[in-house]
Amino acid sequence: MAVGFSVMVAPTAFAAVPGSGRLAFAVFRGKDKVGEHVMRFSRSGSALLVSTEVEMRVRLGPIPVFRYAHTATERWQGDNFTSLSTRTDTNGKVEQVTAEASGSGVAIEGPDGRLTAPASAAPLTHWNAAALERPLFNPQLGKIMKVRTAQAGRETVSLADGGSIPATRWTIRGEAEIDNWYDSAGAWAGLRGKLEDGSTMIYRRL
Repeated sequence: MAVGFSVMVAPTAFAAVPGSGRLAFAVFRGKDKVGEHVMRFSRSGSALLVSTEVEMRVRLGPIPVFRYAHTATERWQGDNFTSLSTRTDTNGKVEQVTAEASGSGVAIEGPDGRLTAPASAAPLTHWNAAALERPLFNPQLGKIMKVRTAQAGRETVSLADGGSIPATRWTIRGEAEIDNWYDSAGAWAGLRGKLEDGSTMIYRRL
């Protein structure tokens, strides 16, 4: 994985946690709001627990044509990823992933079976820019991702209330095409990603 640096050093896991202990985003597909993504952070000494809830629904007129629900429980010890458990329901199809880190690697069990990722691997859950320097795995499918990441400099990113803030953009390219933004404190501030149907998904922080 090639990682480029330009302006700021990626924050540590704890530095990426907002002071409120909560991150929330309005999710848009094109110009239409389709859901919300909420993360809650709690600390106990050097341990960090991250809980995620995502709900999305796409309608054709009054009729829902796409439903998506995702929950995740993620644990870190200092700057070290330790475990993850996720459940995803896409139009009634349920997928579950568990991951457990040890000195010899990250044992991942997903819909397609078991695998062992490098010990430094982390899930692509977006909130922690420091994780983008590591091998990444998909938290919904339990697969190692073939992507390149790079820091792309300082820009402004739009918020859900119509305002904007300065942020640092990171790019993810390869089997995924995603841009993430992080504010001056290191907290996740926005996302733009290309979906399989060619449309664009945008996260605006609430």
